Amino acid sequence: MSKKTVMVSGCFDMLHSGHIEFFNQASQFGDLHVALGSDKTISDLKGRQTLNNQNERLFMVKSVRYVKDTFISKGSGTLDFVDELKKINPDIFIVNEDGHLPEKEDLCKSLGVEYKILERKPHHNLTQRSTTELRLKDYLPYRIDLAGGWLDQPFVSKLHPGPVVTISIEPTIDFNKRSGMATSTRTKAEELWGPRIPHRNYEHLAQILFSYDNPPGTKTISGSQDSIGIVFPGLAKANYSGKYWPESITHITNNNLLRFVEQSLFLIPLKPRQGGYDVLANTQINEKNAKLLADSAENLWDATLGQKINDFGFAMREAFEAQIRMFPNMMNPQVEALINKFKDQALGWKLSGAGGGGYLILVSDEKIPGSIQVTARRAFD
Repeated sequence: MSKKTVMVSGCFDMLHSGHIEFFNQASQFGDLHVALGSDKTISDLKGRQTLNNQNERLFMVKSVRYVKDTFISKGSGTLDFVDELKKINPDIFIVNEDGHLPEKEDLCKSLGVEYKILERKPHHNLTQRSTTELRLKDYLPYRIDLAGGWLDQPFVSKLHPGPVVTISIEPTIDFNKRSGMATSTRTKAEELWGPRIPHRNYEHLAQILFSYDNPPGTKTISGSQDSIGIVFPGLAKANYSGKYWPESITHITNNNLLRFVEQSLFLIPLKPRQGGYDVLANTQINEKNAKLLADSAENLWDATLGQKINDFGFAMREAFEAQIRMFPNMMNPQVEALINKFKDQALGWKLSGAGGGGYLILVSDEKIPGSIQVTARRAFD
């Protein structure tokens, strides 16, 4: 009986033991073919250049004993391997948890290829590795706004005051560029401070970052929740009332509360947003909708303090629905289809950003297959 054909895809820059173990596990299912993203594709998706160019990566991966064949994918974007997938026609296409995309799964299904998601595990007795962890010894967090996003804009909070609730998270993976997780503000933080946030007063540092992110003459002001969510470890509740900077900030680093949040969140990647997307078109911004957003954010904060996961999920969903009422372009057929796919498994959901390019964030009391879990940032190193 002939062996099955297996295919995987990825960047595989800074080749490390985690990559090798992934190849090892994938090769257990058959002869392994590895599709490498081109330098241009990786630059477009990650917003950075690779440490090793595509020819170097091709040479290194070809040299791994678990690999049958390796090639550079000719396409672009998150599905850059489509032509090669059709040509090889493998029995199985394999991803790890943070490499999963619903579009990959749908593509394989349409071609009759089995789609398998492997849990990221280190080889026996070895430390778990990631490219991000190796790239920077000390690195900057991202942030997720859990509820209330848009209230940090005066044109919303002047209609009704309310909070934005954020959580600072460790960069355990390379989160998507333009994912609604404050990636552009994070880049500004790196320009200011390098890979380490200084050990100073949190609010003062967040104000510095906000000012640097929005120099004089900036036409579209980035909300201050981005700076606050990056600088303040743990959970932050920023209370806005018609100004760019909040009137007050409540900050929590209680380990039990952080564990409750990080164990309740599951991220599903979305493909990049389409060109010409304008979230500020067709808006319905009024006092009623602003109040709905503010009230749901307050409810989410209370549910977090009480560690009530059903209330937590419901409040997140209510906040997202309030956002959509004000900014209907946040919803599109792709997002709607993905929500419908997971709504029976989830207690609540929202987008990490303003629509496309980031993640669908789900709340659940059970692990959602194919999702990414986050690690809350406890304190500065």
